[in-house]
Amino acid sequence: MMTDGTKENPVMTLDVASAILKRRATKNFDAGHRMPAGDLDAILGLARRMPTAFNIQNWRFVAVSDPKLRQDIRKVAWDQPQVTDASVLLVLCADIKAWEKYPARYWENADSSVRDFMVGAIDQYYRGREDVQRDEGMRSCGMAAGAIMLLAESMGYATCPMDGFDFAAVGKLIKLPADHEIVMFVAVGKPASEPYPTGGILPADEIIFENTFGA
Repeated sequence: MMTDGTKENPVMTLDVASAILKRRATKNFDAGHRMPAGDLDAILGLARRMPTAFNIQNWRFVAVSDPKLRQDIRKVAWDQPQVTDASVLLVLCADIKAWEKYPARYWENADSSVRDFMVGAIDQYYRGREDVQRDEGMRSCGMAAGAIMLLAESMGYATCPMDGFDFAAVGKLIKLPADHEIVMFVAVGKPASEPYPTGGILPADEIIFENTFGA
């Protein structure tokens, strides 16, 4: 699978703002649709350009296409049809210990002084702070998931972010390493029906604040 995001030029039909406004969580996918490998490569290749703290690139993407495995996952995911019917099921995982796995490679293109500084900073920031290691993985995967959904939308696909499943059971099915955690699913494919309209948008003054909460 080619996933550097630079060797393919997929047809992007929407700009970022349009993709944000058009995106909905799709529950009904066309189970007969097959996604070209180049489209998935392009989506994941570009998602890999999303930011991570210290550039540790701690997301891991498991693209589940095997029909039997997807049936097994569906059994522990509340029997949700998008698990099996989407063109691909992406399991977004965080490598919690990415920070200590040869960290110099995250800065291999930098000058040695910068690389040495960053490697030391990575160790100082993460060592002994298990909660921070996990939280950073969640943040990284969240940003990647947003990119995946908007990229897919811009290419004419629909998506569904998901967390309604037995995390431990799915971990066993995908042979999740002990130092990784599953964050979420993103189902990607062609919709079989129109998604529900947006449920409603809260007023801006309930969400956006200047400087502090309250007047």
